[in-house]
Amino acid sequence: MTGAGLFVVLEGPEGSGKSTLATALAERMRQAGMDPVVVREPGGTRAAELARNALLDPDHPVGPVSELFFYLAARADLVQTLILPGLAAGRVVLSDRFTLSTEAYQMAGRGLPPEVVLPANRAAAAGLVPNLTLILDLSPEAGQARQLAGGKRLDRLDRESGEFHRRVADYYLAVRGDGVRHLDGQLSPDRLLQVAWSEILRMAADRFGAVTS
Repeated sequence: MTGAGLFVVLEGPEGSGKSTLATALAERMRQAGMDPVVVREPGGTRAAELARNALLDPDHPVGPVSELFFYLAARADLVQTLILPGLAAGRVVLSDRFTLSTEAYQMAGRGLPPEVVLPANRAAAAGLVPNLTLILDLSPEAGQARQLAGGKRLDRLDRESGEFHRRVADYYLAVRGDGVRHLDGQLSPDRLLQVAWSEILRMAADRFGAVTS
């Protein structure tokens, strides 16, 4: 489904270190001679960034079904505008979140039924499935403590209840499947990069030449 490209997705609960890892992995890929397409969800295009601002604004309440369709619209635009063209050109696409986030947050977190979420999720993603999904496992308590220590301005999702974030984290912990790898979100950023890079090399060592560390 990804043509000649390689599609790598980072997933995990709030504060698990996905954004930091995405930046480090992109730099490691560049050192290996690749020019990755780096995206985040929701975001990455003008339409998707508008959706992101609406979704994460603490002063902008959004109901569960409206929230779902905001995310799906943002994803559909990102897939068509950046992800599919990047993969068709044979590039590595590295995404901070993808369809699994919608399952974890809208199904497990919000309680929306799978028969609503899953078909819509596939449609927004144009049927695209990542080659490799790296899930950063971290407890909600540790994630929130990390956010507070880092001085992050908490967005609407960050401010959800502890029960909500526990449902999300538990869903991630239970995910298994081809191309899915679980990483310890409590690792230091350097160690996490090392482990994640090893998984990418295991998946597609031929793409990264002689760079192995």
